[in-house]
Amino acid sequence: MKAKRALLLGTGSTAFLVFFMLVMILSPIIVRVSENLGFEAFAKTMAYIGYSWMGLLFLFVCTSVFLDALRLVVHLFTAALGKDLSLFALSGRQVFIAALAVAVLAGGYGFFEALNIRTHHVTIATTKLPETERLIRIVQISDVHLGVIVRESRLERILSKVRSASPDLLVSTGDLVDGQTDNLAEELEMLRDIRPRFGKFAVMGNHEFYAGEKLSMDFMTGAGFTVLREEGRTVADLFNIAGVDDPAGRGFSLRGRSDEKTVLSDLPEDKFTVLLKHRPLVDQEALGLFDLQLSGHAHKGQIFPFTVLVKLFFPMISGLYELPSGSSLYVNRGSGTWGPPMRVLSPPEVTVIDVVPEKKS
Repeated sequence: MKAKRALLLGTGSTAFLVFFMLVMILSPIIVRVSENLGFEAFAKTMAYIGYSWMGLLFLFVCTSVFLDALRLVVHLFTAALGKDLSLFALSGRQVFIAALAVAVLAGGYGFFEALNIRTHHVTIATTKLPETERLIRIVQISDVHLGVIVRESRLERILSKVRSASPDLLVSTGDLVDGQTDNLAEELEMLRDIRPRFGKFAVMGNHEFYAGEKLSMDFMTGAGFTVLREEGRTVADLFNIAGVDDPAGRGFSLRGRSDEKTVLSDLPEDKFTVLLKHRPLVDQEALGLFDLQLSGHAHKGQIFPFTVLVKLFFPMISGLYELPSGSSLYVNRGSGTWGPPMRVLSPPEVTVIDVVPEKKS
């Protein structure tokens, strides 16, 4: 109704707008069904249109709420002070147009920001690494969401950052894939071509289970990743690496698997231990059993101000956090996008972590 009043739409235009809104609301279902039926080009077109509309709608609604709140404040001040402050009040039509303009401008910026992969560097010193080893460079990707939108060109942007960093170890902390994996042969080869000296490790995120456990496992192992599923190992007698499944797997007949404490307790305590876990939540019983937990999932909200809501569920939303008992957590903002192909005030990242020896006193 706001759009009809603000844009002075006629009956025909209003009917078209209603039809368009209905198609956009159903677009996620249309995309998945089209993808399953093999209509990839149509699915990709619908995904770009539908998911972009969702992002723009979110920005529009948030801006409208903010401007309507300002209108209410002006109205209350007018009533309280008995003065005419209408000069500072926007009309309903002005609020609609202003919100639409902000959504389009912020969304346009978000499309650009989603393509601008950043490299974030972190250095962690440890006494658990031999002084003869100059450093171990871990490169983390997370939440790439390979699928109908994130394809070869976006993956190449990510992998160019990975190659530039010359990693000793590449890790994926979940949601490497998003939906169907049937048409990702080229992406699989691109990932397979990355060959760090200590290999590549990954864990299952929630979207790996949504895409299909076996399909996701086949894709990741085919791409050269060792998928750690409630297990750990010692690599080159230098460091430990462990990984756990995302809790989404509990709905896929995975109950009864080991907990983090059990997995980590089996590893040598004198080695630097990296824990791969999709969600940025810390098991208090596992503190002190790992040196560095690497996570993702939260995307730092992906589109501000959604960040505020996400932070309520995941207080440690991005960056490095010092934890009790000598443990640390690093949360990657995500290397790709989920849903709307845009990011606002949450640029995508590839994380480069240098683990360096600290002189023992």
